[in-house]
Amino acid sequence: MSILSLRLPQSIHQNAKLYAQREGISVNQLAATALAEKLAALAAEDYIAQRGQRASAEKYAAALDLVPDVPAAPGDVLP
Repeated sequence: MSILSLRLPQSIHQNAKLYAQREGISVNQLAATALAEKLAALAAEDYIAQRGQRASAEKYAAALDLVPDVPAAPGDVLP
């Protein structure tokens, strides 16, 4: 476990206290969870960008060619 000293505007600190209390957790746990969620979102963006770099219009078209050309199921048609 690491220690991180963090300077926050008073308004953010007060909101953190409020929401931590509402959730029944410590401000430390709230901050750690919020940071973990943000890091996960950033990692997902990186993953999607990396996957996009490997994209191929030709492979996409080839995959679509494998889809049978059948009418949409009832109720699965755009209005």
